[in-house]
Amino acid sequence: MAPRPPTHGIHTALVTPFLADGELDLPAFEALCERQITAGIHGLVPCGTTGETPTLSEDEQDTLLRLALTAADGQIPVTAGIGSNSTRATVKNAERAQRLGADAGLMVFPFYNKPNPDGLRAHVRAVAAVGLPLVLYHVPGRTAQTLPAKLLAELSDISGVVSVKEATGDLRYGTDVMAATQRPILSGDDFSFLGLLAQGGAGCISVVSNVAPKHTVAIYEAFVGGELAEARRILMDLWPLIGFLFTDSNPVPCKAAMAELGLCRPEPRLPLASYSGPSPRALLEALGLLG
Repeated sequence: MAPRPPTHGIHTALVTPFLADGELDLPAFEALCERQITAGIHGLVPCGTTGETPTLSEDEQDTLLRLALTAADGQIPVTAGIGSNSTRATVKNAERAQRLGADAGLMVFPFYNKPNPDGLRAHVRAVAAVGLPLVLYHVPGRTAQTLPAKLLAELSDISGVVSVKEATGDLRYGTDVMAATQRPILSGDDFSFLGLLAQGGAGCISVVSNVAPKHTVAIYEAFVGGELAEARRILMDLWPLIGFLFTDSNPVPCKAAMAELGLCRPEPRLPLASYSGPSPRALLEALGLLG
């Protein structure tokens, strides 16, 4: 089956559930994928930032990707996190994801290195040469490097790139990128994705959809159906939960909320520690997510 790259809609940046001993909770992950598909999500994104990829071994990443692909069963695209701060390692990750059948690779720009523009161009071309469709991931909060909008647009136009996950949360920046490229721009921020949609964006790679997939999809569907007031109403319903999810490092609060729903344990892997703030239970009850 030919890949179906993620170019629009709501794609869930999946959390990685762990057991009490810190090992992967595979039944919980399978159930999370099925819950997303049942809710009408447009794509699954395992092994990204929300999936705590820096703490996952290659074997663990491959296992999660296989389970996501099995759950999707060709119905929706599966985009595997493949990024690293080494071009050789990223190429290897892309090759593995391609062999396993991923529809695309989510490639965060190299962190810590702070590559120069020529290095970024060469990096994207080297990974694109693998043949796996790429979603470029611009997230300065994780890479410590905000690219000029024209440079990000230029990189997005490299052959093999199919879309961009833009996670500055800056609507002007996102619009500047859209003005310079025809590639679809997916928001990487739940709190700004409706605004980006209104200015020409294509969707969102979402964190809140882990917790409330039906609500998140409903925002997108209302917008594309021309019902902007309804999209805004649903977003306002979700707004307190979105705020909660970013009161600590992602995915710490997200896992706390999902634990309240009985979907997985709340613990991340070190160096992230478990959430220790006020319970999100009232937020979940307000959305009708608790029985």
